[in-house]
Amino acid sequence: MTSVPAASVRFGQYPPACRTIVHVSDTHLLAGNPPLGGRYDTAANLSRTLREVEGLGIRPDAIVFTGDLTDLGEPEAYRALAAAVEPVAQRLGAPIVWVAGNHDERPALRRDLLGLEPTEEAVTGVWDLGGLRLVALDSSVPGWHHGDLDDGQLTWLREVLAEPAPLGTILALHHPPLPSHIPLFDILELRDQGRLAEIVAGSDVRAILAGHLHYSTSGTFAGVPVSVAAATCYTMNLARPAVAVNGMDAGQSFHLVHVYDDTITHSVVPVVDAPTGDFFSAEWVERMSPLTPEERLEAFSRKR
Repeated sequence: MTSVPAASVRFGQYPPACRTIVHVSDTHLLAGNPPLGGRYDTAANLSRTLREVEGLGIRPDAIVFTGDLTDLGEPEAYRALAAAVEPVAQRLGAPIVWVAGNHDERPALRRDLLGLEPTEEAVTGVWDLGGLRLVALDSSVPGWHHGDLDDGQLTWLREVLAEPAPLGTILALHHPPLPSHIPLFDILELRDQGRLAEIVAGSDVRAILAGHLHYSTSGTFAGVPVSVAAATCYTMNLARPAVAVNGMDAGQSFHLVHVYDDTITHSVVPVVDAPTGDFFSAEWVERMSPLTPEERLEAFSRKR
């Protein structure tokens, strides 16, 4: 039997995604890898995440890291991050999109991760992923934890979006333009969101990727879906009352972003060691692929 690539299989009404992005956030690496907060092994948690990414068996069109790449902005931490991620990206043949967060330091990030001049210039960029435009914004404010986008960056974004991309645009930034039910996060949010909304509304922006919150959430901004990926370092235990939410060394995950002609999906991929069933498999897909839709319905849908 000829092997059938899973990405080409179509059992339902939707064709395979035309682009796939891996969305990771909040790695918070530290130089020398001491436990973050005395309890979280951020390097080990990143390594587990990267193993899961490679284990997907896909070749993503990009790997996007939405900020707080390091915890203290240390040059050694950026070099360690590059050493961990770049070999994986090379094996997958995927570009890496680094986004600055409130814990990052622009000069060290630019020099030790991007190979650029160590300045306070905003870390921005545009990637053409086969017609899908990915725009990285820098919502970090040097010396502060809240987010903001200055006039220069907003003017630049307006110019970038002036001409639509064939498959539309995805924005990536650290601070999500969404509310949080956790009281403390009110003072850490993206400021003056209305100015960004004026640029996004009516443009070809189809999705916004963000991080910062250390838990997965979603919403809309200026009519555009926003997807927030949880952290690899530690996550927020939302099972507690809002005023008592704190971090836990559990629930780490990343997102798989699938871009279709008419929609974009954001799937939470848990990073966890747990027994997994074996009903579905590559062999099952091969066995079902030659069947007609009616035969598949007969073989699979009837209750046994």
